[in-house]
Amino acid sequence: MTKELSEAALDRIHNVIATGPFGRHVGLSVDVVEVDRVVCRMKASAEIMNGLNIVHGGATATLIDTAATCAAWATPAAKPTTRGTTVSLTINYIGPGLGRDILAEGKVVSRGGILTIVDVVATDEEGRLVAKAQATYKLDLARDRRLES
Repeated sequence: MTKELSEAALDRIHNVIATGPFGRHVGLSVDVVEVDRVVCRMKASAEIMNGLNIVHGGATATLIDTAATCAAWATPAAKPTTRGTTVSLTINYIGPGLGRDILAEGKVVSRGGILTIVDVVATDEEGRLVAKAQATYKLDLARDRRLES
């Protein structure tokens, strides 16, 4: 049986990472949250498009980083005291996001006491591949264990 996500994890994913001030500004939302898996969406808007009506690569990177961060936080072990940050993010752009919402699915590949590795696939609403990425995220669960001692 899969453990449920902690309230701290859900709060951080929904209220801080994805839909904090910056997330709201660029039109981010969370469609799916499961243990070790998250799907985030960025609404198509004129503000994230380049002059050819293609989603700007920086906007795609923002979505991918958000999906990776949310997936890293999607653990029952997250607590209100947990701290984290992106350590590295490698993105391969494959196809254009042509004026449509972009979805990014982040899945945890490996979870350690401090570092979490997340694979992310970004597609448009019709399933066309936009980018693939891998993120290393520092989710300091070891710090939480030290604080409990």
